[in-house]
Amino acid sequence: MTGAMLAYEHWLASYRRLWRASIVSSILNPILYLAALGVGLGKLVNHGAHPLGVSYVTYVAPGMLVAAGMNIAAFESTWPVMGAIKWTRVYHAMLAAPLRVRDVMIGHQLYFASRVAASTGLYLVALAAFGTLHSPYAVLAWPVAVLAGVAFSAPLAAYAAWAPKDSYLAAVFRFAVVPLFLFSGTFFPVTRLPEGLRQLAYATPLWHGVDLARHLTLGTVTWGMALVHVAYLVAFAAAGLWLAERAYTRKLVR
Repeated sequence: MTGAMLAYEHWLASYRRLWRASIVSSILNPILYLAALGVGLGKLVNHGAHPLGVSYVTYVAPGMLVAAGMNIAAFESTWPVMGAIKWTRVYHAMLAAPLRVRDVMIGHQLYFASRVAASTGLYLVALAAFGTLHSPYAVLAWPVAVLAGVAFSAPLAAYAAWAPKDSYLAAVFRFAVVPLFLFSGTFFPVTRLPEGLRQLAYATPLWHGVDLARHLTLGTVTWGMALVHVAYLVAFAAAGLWLAERAYTRKLVR
C-alpha cells in the first residue's frame, strides 16, 4: 500500500487548493435540500399517512445522506479520472515516479472515499440538528454512505478510464446517476414503482445503501438484512475495483 498512499497524498495535497470551491456542492446543497423538504414539501406530505409512520423529512434524510455520497463519488470519479489520463496526464506522471497501475488506481479511490466521508460526516451532523436521527445506530449510516460511495466510484472510474470522450460521462449522469437519485427509494418507497422498475431499483447499490441507512437512523434495522445490504455493496465495490484496474492498465500501459 506504500505506493497507493503516495498517490493518495498527491490528491490530498491538490485538494487543499480546491476545497473552498466544493463546499456548496458537497455540503451546503444537501443541507438546503433537507431544509426545503422539511419546511416546504414535507409539511404538505405530512398531511397524508406515511408508510413508516414518521415525518417526511425523517424518512428522506437518510436517503439524502447516501445519495449525497453517491453524487460526490460519481463526480469525483468521472471527469477527474478522464482528465488525469487525457488532459493533465497526472496518472502518467505517477507511473513515471514510478508507481504501479494498482497504486495509481487505489490511491485515487482512497481520495474519493475521503471526499465522501468528509462530506457525509458533516451531513450526518446536520441530520442530527434537524432531529431526524432516532437511534444510536444512526452513526453507522456514515460508513454505509462511504461504502455506497465506493460502490459507485470504483465502476465509474473504470467507465471513465474506458470512455473515448467526455460526452460519454455526461450520458452516464443523464441516464444512470440522476434516475437512480430519483427512483431508488430516496424520496418514496420503491414499492410504489411498477413491477419491472421495482426489481431494477432493488438491484442498484443506491437502494441497498438507502434502505440500510434508513433503518439504522430509525432504529428498525434487522441485522440479517443489514448483512445482505453490506455484502451487496462490498461485492459491487470489489467488482468495480477489479474493472477499474483492468481499464487503467489498458489505457495507461502501452
